[in-house]
Amino acid sequence: MAVTRRELLTGGAAGAAGLIVGGVIGRAVGGGDGGGGAGLSGDVQQVADARGLTAEEVRKAVKSFVPPGKPDLDEFLLFSSGGHGGQILVIGVPSMRLYKVIGMFTPEPWQGFGYGADWGEAVLDEGTTEAGTPYSRARGKLTWADTHHPALSETNGEYDGRWVYINDRANGRLAMADLRDFKVKQIVDVPNLQSSHGGAFVTPNTEYVHISSMTPTLVKTENIDKALDNFKDAFRGYSSFLAVDQKTGRVDLSRSFQVELPPYTQDLADAGKLVSYGWAFINSYNAEMATGGNLEGKEPLEVGASQRDFDYLHVINWKKAEELVAAGRYTTKNGMKVIPLEVAAKEGVLYLVPEPRSPHGVDVAPNGEYICVSGKLDPHATVYSFTKLKEAIEKQDFEDKDVYGVPIVRYDAVVAARVELGAGPLHTQFDDKGYAYTSLFLESAVAKWSLGEPYFSGDQAFKLVEKLPIHYNIGHLVVMEGDTVKPAGKYLVALNKWSIDRFPVVGTLKPQNFQLVDLTGEKMEIIADMPITAAEPHYVQGIRIDRIKAWEVYPPGTNPLTMEPDPNAVKEGEERIERKGNTVEVWATVKRSNFKPDIIRAKKGDKVVIHLTNVETTPDATHGFAIPRYNINVSLDPGEATTVEFVADTQGAFAYYCTEFCSALHLEMQGWLLVS
Repeated sequence: MAVTRRELLTGGAAGAAGLIVGGVIGRAVGGGDGGGGAGLSGDVQQVADARGLTAEEVRKAVKSFVPPGKPDLDEFLLFSSGGHGGQILVIGVPSMRLYKVIGMFTPEPWQGFGYGADWGEAVLDEGTTEAGTPYSRARGKLTWADTHHPALSETNGEYDGRWVYINDRANGRLAMADLRDFKVKQIVDVPNLQSSHGGAFVTPNTEYVHISSMTPTLVKTENIDKALDNFKDAFRGYSSFLAVDQKTGRVDLSRSFQVELPPYTQDLADAGKLVSYGWAFINSYNAEMATGGNLEGKEPLEVGASQRDFDYLHVINWKKAEELVAAGRYTTKNGMKVIPLEVAAKEGVLYLVPEPRSPHGVDVAPNGEYICVSGKLDPHATVYSFTKLKEAIEKQDFEDKDVYGVPIVRYDAVVAARVELGAGPLHTQFDDKGYAYTSLFLESAVAKWSLGEPYFSGDQAFKLVEKLPIHYNIGHLVVMEGDTVKPAGKYLVALNKWSIDRFPVVGTLKPQNFQLVDLTGEKMEIIADMPITAAEPHYVQGIRIDRIKAWEVYPPGTNPLTMEPDPNAVKEGEERIERKGNTVEVWATVKRSNFKPDIIRAKKGDKVVIHLTNVETTPDATHGFAIPRYNINVSLDPGEATTVEFVADTQGAFAYYCTEFCSALHLEMQGWLLVS
């Protein structure tokens, strides 16, 4: 069998016998227990013997191996949440190499985000409003976040490689990065949200990026001490549809709106697509509206929130909501247009559907017909039919209304199937062949199962096909482009919360574990582990790498915040220093291996403004600018222009320098700030 090098390295020949790489790796023979039984030849056999590797282990390693200088063999990029670090992690597949850390909500030193450059400071300042929500500025600027759910921009339901968004679960915020330079451009402190979990997701043409509340927001503040006793009336949830500027990717709050929700705890969410375009779906738990109070003689929250057999899937007609907003059927709350709960219930914007208690994932299949829900306390995946749901709504086939008057669609009228998968199902993704993959947290496994028509029919539909043990306690998972209308399949990555016995002991806090699963063979197969050392990732999206058209250098003089020419960009020969009153303003160029000017004089108490332009045009010719003791650290990519402002409040001679190794004379690339 002829096997190309590319097919071999990317798993295209996963099931083939007699794998060959340049005649070095031969058919596996013997018992596969390492040593001479590995079935390898030449130097590779000696390496395998010395390390105790089996032929099977070597085969798996080759399937994920991307050799030096062959970056095109990474076919996909993962955009992973960075959890408590507030970042996005960018990872190659199948290599499972970390390529980038994008500081979304939190200062990031290497890229100089949040350490003096005007673009970074502007974004971080924007991310904590002075007013607008009951929780703004509770303790000053927010400098940490708990990133959970990245959302890549889409066109016609396919990733388009323009932008990525992510929510801050802790503080109810949203951040956006431009994938031309992989840098954050905007943080939105979303009005009326305390925390968030429902989203982020984008609608199929990135008309909106969605984020909704998790913990309900206090809306009646007259007697906060008694608010939990009046929970039903004192709290509300909010589903936010944040309008996206199609030229910049930024959120425009003036065109955005929210739908007020009952104070159930809203969880994960997804957008309808194709047949369900114009609709959105949000899971919830704690329909009991339990509040806890375990030291006050009340039952713990987790007990009170798990009493009922069902919680509620929230079904939102966002196209109808658009019409109500256009007609003025909203109130304004903290600067945001809000469709009140009673209006949403009465006018066909909001419906509820019973779902197994304590659900987590809600995931829409590629054709938009199936809405798949996983309940943590139910071993089944519950599959709803959008066609049946729409018919039930049109016929008003409701079993009741909740206490707020929201219609509850009859459960039996909309369920297409219930597929028994195993213990603790959480989240589902889809491949290109009609299969769904669900993470089983309690069972530490991935369940592969079939969808119904038009993918499978008869006794082959909605059937558990296979389970793959995972190491260990898998949370979310991702199939490449597995939540779009055209999944790519091929690989799955399991996001595992525990990594006991998988990696060396490096202290009491163990890394989490990403496991790469090959989907191209007859059976699912784990082929690589990746320790995640700087975060607790929650959710990931995987995009074909060729969809992203990132820049290597900026057009000369580009401001990274606006992605337009900076009015203070400096060309070589235009460097200068001007004093105006108590302000010293500097226009400086940065190149290998000098700053110009390299001496700046100021008086104590002066405001110093330094406009910096990296005049390099060579890819990777990045320079830094740091001033000791002033907490200033700027990173300047080729062509980038930015401004630093500070008060020279400490006298002395400060040797500013380039922080990015750039040339043989890198150490000589420095200058002096003299504060007298």
